[in-house]
Amino acid sequence: MYSYHNTIKKRIKNGELIGFDYVEDYKDIGHCLLLHFSTPPFERPIRPHKYYMYQDILGNWSKNK
Repeated sequence: MYSYHNTIKKRIKNGELIGFDYVEDYKDIGHCLLLHFSTPPFERPIRPHKYYMYQDILGNWSKNK
């Protein structure tokens, strides 16, 4: 079974994340947190109701960057 968020977290842990930003109008999603990676798929959107899953991860990533 494919787990979207677990795969993204693994990619962050593996050092593939190169940046992130908040986007107001992303394709068919609308407002989202957009994660940018160095390997395909290069962009992964996170919907607002899942932001809490990434607060600590992205905070630590920003400190270590």
